[in-house]
Amino acid sequence: MRLQIAHEVTFHFDTPALYAVQILRMMPRGSSQQFINDWRIDVSADCRLSPVEDPFGNWTHTFSVDGPLDSLTISASGEVMTEETNGVIRGTPERLPLAVYLRETALTAVDADLAAKAADIMAECGSEPITALHALMGWVSEALAPAPETLAPAASPAKALSRKEGTSTDRAHVFVAAARAVGIPARYVSGYLYSPEPGSVANGVHAWAEAYLGGQLGWVGFDPSLNLCPTDNHVRVAVALDVINASPIRANNTGLGETRACKVTVDEVVSHRHQPAA
Repeated sequence: MRLQIAHEVTFHFDTPALYAVQILRMMPRGSSQQFINDWRIDVSADCRLSPVEDPFGNWTHTFSVDGPLDSLTISASGEVMTEETNGVIRGTPERLPLAVYLRETALTAVDADLAAKAADIMAECGSEPITALHALMGWVSEALAPAPETLAPAASPAKALSRKEGTSTDRAHVFVAAARAVGIPARYVSGYLYSPEPGSVANGVHAWAEAYLGGQLGWVGFDPSLNLCPTDNHVRVAVALDVINASPIRANNTGLGETRACKVTVDEVVSHRHQPAA
């Protein structure tokens, strides 16, 4: 599938910011699942952007600008060709040992209830990891009703499960935490999702997870929000232990009264062949 993506984030400051320092993870990289035809990142202020690979293999751009700043806009746009791989991810840079992806973070913390549920699912599936992970994905999808995708901080697995709803980020965190609880390396994925349904709230920034199954499969994606493995509707941008190091923007701004506005569009590019005149 050929997808055109535009992602714009604007910061508004009630009190002009003296400076801004930001880390961007808004540039996807190629893999067996996607080919980057074209991509660019622009900042409304004068600054230098150079891509640097972080420890997880993500392209990052760090910049700083001096104020005073009443507002600051960052935009990323480009075209990506995606392929259907049934969720299997190959061709990505893997710099870290698998043990790193078993680490618990504050946003993937496992309490006794979640650990017991993950163990029960594994036992019911006869200790077959891929079967268990599909069952786990289905359970997360049912346990957490969809919540609006907002810019509010992500919830811990325990909090999301207690309120019985979650964003795609919350659902990915619960899945990752449960997979790690039964000894399966797992990581958080940020990216974009295309939905062919007009006006779909699922169209835009999205989050899912990947788990390592070894053998011929390696890393495989699981999307608990849709209860399926990622398809050619998914564009993979960044991975990390949780959303903190995979978020599109991590900002350190000095302006007081900061608000943030985000606009994302993901559209399919349809080729129209020339039809000869009758």
